[in-house]
Amino acid sequence: MSSPKRYPSVILATCCIPWTPEYQLDTPLFRRCVQTLATEMTPHLYVFGTAGEGHAVTDRQFQEIVTTFQAALPADSRPMVGIISNSLATGIERIRFCRELGLHDFQISFPSWGALNDAEIDNFFAATCGAFPDCRFLHYNLPRTKRMLGGAEYARIADRHPNLVAMKMGSPDNSKLEEILEAAPELQCFFVEFGYAAMRDRYECGYIPALAGGKPAWAKRFFEARGETLTAMANEAQAAREILHDHVHAAGAHMDGAYDKLHLKLLVPEFPLRLLPPYCATSDDDWPELVAKLPSTWLNPAPEFP
Repeated sequence: MSSPKRYPSVILATCCIPWTPEYQLDTPLFRRCVQTLATEMTPHLYVFGTAGEGHAVTDRQFQEIVTTFQAALPADSRPMVGIISNSLATGIERIRFCRELGLHDFQISFPSWGALNDAEIDNFFAATCGAFPDCRFLHYNLPRTKRMLGGAEYARIADRHPNLVAMKMGSPDNSKLEEILEAAPELQCFFVEFGYAAMRDRYECGYIPALAGGKPAWAKRFFEARGETLTAMANEAQAAREILHDHVHAAGAHMDGAYDKLHLKLLVPEFPLRLLPPYCATSDDDWPELVAKLPSTWLNPAPEFP
């Protein structure tokens, strides 16, 4: 009998940050985007994942954006805040700030300056999960941190920290996803489109709409799909991904936010694509060219699937 999951199987979606030409938060637009996603996509939203530029903001920007994010959310929302910093002490200060606002769900990533060894991994989870037992934590397992966790490691850490409730991973290696699902069944595992399509018919898992961040109706159908329909929708997403990938790389961009802001712009056409310096982004002037290349079926409204 499998262990009950510590976190529900849901759509968990990111909120990107709109910057003015002076690189200040466009507060009215951000509030509207948060409210639109909460209403049309999912009540389970997070800010400051890698696509949300959590790695790039100052403490002042962090506090301003988290406060605005919380105030914009409908009452039934389930907000999560990403904590990304090469300084563990800074990350802990940010968690404390959020707790004072009444926020208790966090998405944490390892410091990326150097790969953590086993003892340092234990120190990291002790300082986050262990120090804040009233909070829930999702660990983002990504190559940028230089240290990826496997199934046995997650099983050991989850046993030590019952408030580690989930993990998130975008790996194309399905064997690694399956290894974690089998070894740490109490953790809810969140995957982007391709991992979700590969695993969902056999395992309970959650969905990160990485490619469908601006397609709420499509994302909700994908989340509920199974079998041949799920495969067909994943293939459609793959075709769009190849076009988006070429567009981003042609602009010299490579950060997650460069992709996710393009996705959101399908839903909110006036959303600006700029990223905080020094990172390159695609140009708003090139947006019509990209839209012309995308399959008509990928533009809103999304097509029906059988």
